[in-house]
Formats: sequence, structure tokens, C-alpha cells
Amino acid sequence: MAIFQARTCLSRAFSTLAYHPLRVCVVGSGPAGFYTAEKLMKAHQGAEVDIIDRLPTPFGLVRSGVAPDHPETKIVVNQFSRVVQHERCSFFGNVTLGSSISLAELRELYHVVVLAYGAESDRVLGIPGEDLFGIHSAREFVWWYNGHPDCKNLDPDLKNTDTAVILGQGNVALDVARILLRPVTELATTDIATHALHVLEESSIRRVYLVGRRGPVQAACTAKELREVLGIKDIRIHIPEADLLKSPEDEEEIKNSRIQRRVYELLSKAASNGHSSPRLGQRELHFVFFRKPDSFFESDNRKGHVSGMHFEKTVLKGVGGGKQIAVGSGQFEDIESRIVLKSIGYKSVPVDGLPFDHQKGVVPNIRGRVLHDSSGDQTLLEEGLYVCGWLKRGPTGIIATNLYCAEETVASLFEDLDQGVLALQSCLPKPGKEGLLRLLGNRNVQVVPFSGWERIDSTERRLGSLKNKPREKLATWEELLKTAM
Repeated sequence: MAIFQARTCLSRAFSTLAYHPLRVCVVGSGPAGFYTAEKLMKAHQGAEVDIIDRLPTPFGLVRSGVAPDHPETKIVVNQFSRVVQHERCSFFGNVTLGSSISLAELRELYHVVVLAYGAESDRVLGIPGEDLFGIHSAREFVWWYNGHPDCKNLDPDLKNTDTAVILGQGNVALDVARILLRPVTELATTDIATHALHVLEESSIRRVYLVGRRGPVQAACTAKELREVLGIKDIRIHIPEADLLKSPEDEEEIKNSRIQRRVYELLSKAASNGHSSPRLGQRELHFVFFRKPDSFFESDNRKGHVSGMHFEKTVLKGVGGGKQIAVGSGQFEDIESRIVLKSIGYKSVPVDGLPFDHQKGVVPNIRGRVLHDSSGDQTLLEEGLYVCGWLKRGPTGIIATNLYCAEETVASLFEDLDQGVLALQSCLPKPGKEGLLRLLGNRNVQVVPFSGWERIDSTERRLGSLKNKPREKLATWEELLKTAM
């Protein structure tokens, strides 16, 4: 009887779409959110999609995460803009899940809620001295030079030290190293935030250490990013040749991964070209392998400030499946630095009413379907609630990875519709956008529609043209909200 009712209601739902559409709310306007909206509207002619974001500006990490000297990567915003300009799609910025509106309220307003708000916090090392001044996460630093309004006042001290330590050797770590070492004249014609450009112009940083727990075979970057940082004008690359010696396990890893093989080849070539002594004032990039952070130490002269790091040397140990992990050797060494940037991973944050796996930093899910808990029991689904992007799989992959991630989540959603899991709910009309705006209006939330973003965009482009830049980013909440209205 229940199956018959579900099928009947499903049939009625599709036949009455003209009277009430399938209303979907996507939380988060980064690549995961936009790809989800695009796939939803293409797959279902009766779907209306509202995208909300806590920022007044859309596009997530395309705007605040992609390095300013990578304009080609940002071209995808043109595609996303076409998505949101569709008659069945809307954007509402300055709407924060958890404070502007609760998850429970969204689920009452919409047939389906897809969470795609990414990872806006950081993993921690959990070692002594981690709270000293001068230690920042790479996320904060990236947001700072990209004009994210939360990090306008980060104020990293690049003037009182000639050495920076970056923990991590992934693409974000390489981005940060490139921004620190690249000639400022080259950055000046990008969309880098002006406050960051001024600090970089006065920077005393001449030496950057990129520190990783494992070896060059396991470096987590891509060949493209590595090639760029190795190609910085007038820079000396330092890589100890002893670190490039490969074990049989390393050879096996390289054989099974074209990416790792190419990265290793680039590092080897850079090491063989880096024997000359640095010229006076020449900037240096040091790749430091086989080092595990042990503790930060405090400056004798500046109380509460970092003055360097204590590292334990590591060796690799096989754990099966062709993988190796770094284990401590009991030997230690120090690197002095007054600024440390931790590129050890982003972390998603939960909201009230959302199941969350704190250990993995993701929402427990099966192919995008949110589960009640992390037990993996597929019978315990949160009906009408889905997840996509970093919140679904963890902070990994490139922009295009979110396309495949969105396809999987949307496929799960429509499987649930076809099989009647969502049929009873989708039969009932939902307030959707009208209910959302009414509720936010009652709470005096200043909602920024896409037309508000277009005003911000136009202003930034106009101000940028005066400085031979693609745009001059508005980097405070006050400026963004005032311009949007």
C-alpha cells in the first residue's frame, strides 16, 4: 500500500509540476554549489534552485582561493554566471546558515536542501606553541591576499624577518610560496588585494622553506603548480640530492602514478641545476623533506611571538598497498623564522541539526545522501538532505573535481525521486524562495541578490581599470554591502 501511494504521488508530482515546482536550496556558491545547480536544472525541467551564501559575493574559492596570478582558472565564473541568470535559478548572498536561517527552517521551506558550503576552518597540528603570534594558516593567508572580507586585517609580518616557513608541499603551499617570492611588479597587474600588495612591496622575505613529512616521491603538489614555482624569475632552488635517493618502495609508487613520477622528475632536474651559491639578495626556495613538526619556539626578544620551529627527522615506513607513512627517527633540527604558514589542510564546520563526522571532517553520506550518523547504515537517510563538494568528500581535488562530485549527488537525488523516496515530500507545495525572503526580511537580514553582486563586480572592474588591474577587490564587509545596495 505504501509503495502504491509513493508511486501514485510520484506520478502526480511530475504531472503537476506546472502547479508547483521542485524547490531546491543549495547552500554554498562555490564550484560544488554551482555545478549542482546546473546539473539539477538540466536534469529536471520543473526544478527551481536557490543558491545561498554567507558572503555577499558568489563563486567561493574561485574568488577567494585561486591565486591572483592564475586568471585562466577563474574563467569558470562566466559559466557559473550563466547558470544563476537562468530564470529558474537565484542567488542570495549575505545569508548565513545557522544564524540567518537554520537548517531545519530551510528543510521546511524546500523539497530538497543540498549542502555545498565547503571548508572554512583549518586542521591543527596540536603541538606546543601553535598559538604564538606569527603563525597563520595558509587559508587565512590566501584569503588575505585574495581580498576575502574575513581576513582583511590578518596583517602578516613580512617586514621583520627574511625567512618564512611553510608547512606542507601541496598546491596551496606552492601558491603561498610563489606569492611570497614572485616579483611584486608581476603581481601588481593581477587582482591581488591592494592591502596585500602594499605589504608584499615592503617584504623582507628572501628565503622560503617548504617543509614536508615525507619525500619528493610523495610530494602532494601537481606538476603544473610545481613548474610555476620553480620557474619564478631570478630564484635559487635548493633541494638536497640525498633526499632524492629512491627506495624500492618509492620506485613502486612512481611506477603506479604518472603525476608523482612527473613531480619527482621536476624536483630532480631543479636539484641538479641548483648547485651555484646564491647571489647577494637573491631569493631562495628550499624544499625540505623528511621533517615532522615537533614544536614552535618563542622569541626571547618578542614575548608571545614565534621565532622558529623544532622538527623531527623522519623515515618512511610501508603500510601496505604501496603506501608509505612518515615516522619519527628521534633526530631533531631547528629552522629559525618569525613567520610560519600552516598548509596542512582545510576543515569543514558543522551546523546545528547536521550529522557530522568530526574525525574525518565531513558529513556522513552515501554518494551524496546524508546519513543520520557515521555508522554507514544506508537505511538511516536524512530525507531530502544532500551534500556535495569538500563537505561531502573532504578538502581534495581541483575545481573540475566538483563537477563529477555534483553529478554523483544529483544522480542520487533523482534516483530517490524515481524510486519514491522523495515522492511524498515532493507532492506537497513548498514556499521556497518566497518563504525564504519573507523569513529573512522579518529578521532584517540584508540579502544580496545576484544584481547586487553585479554592482560589486562592475565597481571592482572600474576601480581596477584605473590601476591597470583586472579588478580592484572590495575587501571589507562594509564596502561590499554598501556597493551591493
